[in-house]
Amino acid sequence: MIPVIRGSGLALIFLLFGCGGSETKTNSSETDPVLVEFPVVFLERDIITQAASETDEAQQAEFNARNPFIFNPGAKLFVKSSASALAPQEEITQGLFVTEENPNPRFDIKDLSLSPDGNQLLMSIRAPNNEDGEAQPSWNIWLYQHDTGDLRRLIQSDMLAEQGHDLHPQFLPDGRIIFASTRQRLSKAILLDEGRPQYTALDERRDSQTLNLHVMDADGENIKQISFNMSHDFYPLVRQNGKILYSRWDSAGGNNSINLYQMNPDGSENQFIYGWHSHPYSLNEQNINIQFIRMRQLPSGQFYFMLTLDNNPSYQKLPLTIDIDNYTEAFIELDGDEVSDSAQQRLFVETLFDFDIDENINLSGQLTDIFALRDNSSRYLMSLSLCRVQIDDKVQTCRQTDELNADNVSAAEPIYELWLYDQQKNTQQLVVKGQSGKLIEQAIVMQSAPSAEFIADKQVGLELDAQTASLNAGILHIRSVYDLDGQSSEGISIDELRDPMQTPAEQLPARFLKLIRGVPMPPRSVRNVRGTDFGRSSNQLMREIIGYTPIQPDGSVKVVVPANTPFTLSLVDASGQRISPRHNHWLSVKSGETLECKGCHERNSNLPHGRLAAGAPSINAGAAQQGSAFNNTQADLAAEFGETMAETLARLQGLAYPSANLNYTDVWSDPAISVPNPEISLSYDNLSTPAPNGYFCFDNWQAYCRIQINYVEHIQAIWQLDRKVIDEENNEVIEDNSCIACHSTTDADGLPQVAAAQLELTGQISDQQNRHLTSYRELFFNDNEQEVLEGILRDKLIEVTDENGNTVFEVDEEGELILDADEQPIPVLTTVTVRSVMSSNGAQNSRRFFDLFLPEGSHYGRLTADELRLISEWLDIGAQYYNTPFYQTDD
Repeated sequence: MIPVIRGSGLALIFLLFGCGGSETKTNSSETDPVLVEFPVVFLERDIITQAASETDEAQQAEFNARNPFIFNPGAKLFVKSSASALAPQEEITQGLFVTEENPNPRFDIKDLSLSPDGNQLLMSIRAPNNEDGEAQPSWNIWLYQHDTGDLRRLIQSDMLAEQGHDLHPQFLPDGRIIFASTRQRLSKAILLDEGRPQYTALDERRDSQTLNLHVMDADGENIKQISFNMSHDFYPLVRQNGKILYSRWDSAGGNNSINLYQMNPDGSENQFIYGWHSHPYSLNEQNINIQFIRMRQLPSGQFYFMLTLDNNPSYQKLPLTIDIDNYTEAFIELDGDEVSDSAQQRLFVETLFDFDIDENINLSGQLTDIFALRDNSSRYLMSLSLCRVQIDDKVQTCRQTDELNADNVSAAEPIYELWLYDQQKNTQQLVVKGQSGKLIEQAIVMQSAPSAEFIADKQVGLELDAQTASLNAGILHIRSVYDLDGQSSEGISIDELRDPMQTPAEQLPARFLKLIRGVPMPPRSVRNVRGTDFGRSSNQLMREIIGYTPIQPDGSVKVVVPANTPFTLSLVDASGQRISPRHNHWLSVKSGETLECKGCHERNSNLPHGRLAAGAPSINAGAAQQGSAFNNTQADLAAEFGETMAETLARLQGLAYPSANLNYTDVWSDPAISVPNPEISLSYDNLSTPAPNGYFCFDNWQAYCRIQINYVEHIQAIWQLDRKVIDEENNEVIEDNSCIACHSTTDADGLPQVAAAQLELTGQISDQQNRHLTSYRELFFNDNEQEVLEGILRDKLIEVTDENGNTVFEVDEEGELILDADEQPIPVLTTVTVRSVMSSNGAQNSRRFFDLFLPEGSHYGRLTADELRLISEWLDIGAQYYNTPFYQTDD
């Protein structure tokens, strides 16, 4: 195979001598202050990690940004007095973790981050494995102070330091430190409030403990959790404007993408920034999928990251810049306009470098890391392996293009070195010479830079609402659920929607907003959650309902929501069924904070969504006049200029709190002008079966109130409810409308029968899955049609026919017909499939069931509206068998 060669211009830069050696062209007429004034720190690690113990095997160092917990023993941290190849270097980590029992400890280091004054360096270090394999050490945050040479772990207490993995530290402008951690301090406290054991939750793929963002003081004290995602929030970056840019792993509902989000250092104003529709990337005429991880900021303010391919055994990366200030997606600007120029560009454009990340030989060499100097000089520290090839058995540098096209040429082992590259002058200086089997990365010049802007924590009573802050809650305000990507989803204006004379409530499809809480998954040491616990599908894991609130005629909602708790939402109709796609973004608010939302978003739309400053204004501009009522509404509900209807109600009648029930009363219609809309009241109080767990908490709402629905406890009870109609005079049964009276495989006398509609709803253990009831399997899984033959219930068999309708007969291995005792051919028989009647995708996808209960349906009146509402909301959150990991205690 003839390799593809790129970057032929590099020969103009490097004068190469021998195998792997190099010299460079530099400007010797003036002294570069970077070379003499500022120290350089860098990591050196083994490419092949040596065995940590006799039972371990050596393996190639692995780097996977999706799994930041990976441990690659064999890292060392060095400091050089300057960026000169002749400057002496010293190992900072010399002697770290050395004991009499382990004189040569092998540990790992990563996540280097520099302080604004250039004197301090943060990093993540994990101590060596314990020989016994028990209680392995966590990743801890360490601090190196250059002027004193001190290297110390920030959290001094061993017990406190080992309470979680601490990674990706960054200095905040006020000297505090933001980092990603599995500590989940506040999340654990909320678990206790919710009545669960206190445990470290797993991510939504149940692969590892979940990382969320935390802050702590410079001495390791006062640790606070500030982000609340069901999967990882990690790789924070302190922007020059003081905001925190970070990567969020969006895994809700089967998603699997890492996007960019932003918040204030106190956790407020958390919002999506970039990436949901920008993962496809064209590289060398191939489409690859990229994730937005470990962002860094250039002195110019531009952001970049190092692109790598999944499952790429080499360490070469490609630096890409992203213009997140002017784009929300690769080809979508802030105003929502689609453009041809991408927000994602290669960093080294119009230079002699042409870095790439494929397997072809590249004259530019293999780049694994860069660091932009903080002085606006367009200079970079590069961890770079020069182009090296093997010709027959000889390794040499890439000097002549025609040699590289020969059949006997192959890429040689890379040797990574550290170079200082001046992009303006197209010159470079060797800083650290490489060694075979070593990787140099995360190099940093320890020079000062302007500190980022300081953003103070929001204060209760000023920026934060005191009433909700005292309840550990915040506020969600949606201007209009009918705002669909800047267009009216109903095809009429907001003015028409909110006018009761023009649009009666029955014509408004969205009547309630449902708030949903994801249940944090415990580690297996706490509870072994089986796949069958989720039921038909684990796509939604387990869900609880935070509550409901009415949607106002203009589509607006203003409701109190629990703080520091990831939640999502759905639009619900008057019967309690979800009419919107599942919202697969986790939202959260800080205590006392108000989260503003313009409206809704189509799943496949590239338009800005979730970013506060992006896109067109909401189609609901609010009240047009100050102190006047909305058209044809109650005169005493006078709105202030720009208010939505929900804002007006909150100001005049108080904030709305989540309710367990679906209650609606028309407060807007003026009886003197129009007939008030009918009330809606769907209440668990009306059930004759057990109400969902947590229902009574809503009598005195608290931030930890949750509605929990489990199949056996709450849905199976509906099928088994006694619904006999009794003649009051003679006490005889007139009819039996109990579900299991007909939907059973035995009649009243215990004799076999075919369950009505081939659907068995009994509460016996399923013969298909002994951890499920028969009814659950019958509702959600296809089954075989049955019949009673000779007093025995069995699967019905029919003859198989070919495409022409002819009967297919059994044949032997030679293709000859097999005959029965009467020398007749034997038909091939098969079972008849009975389709399931329910779907875990929701009530609207379970019409075969619900249509039976419409006025024209065969089961009209058999179940109450409140029972149908309970079944609907359970289906809409995923039809889980259990919605708590702790429902069953057996393994």
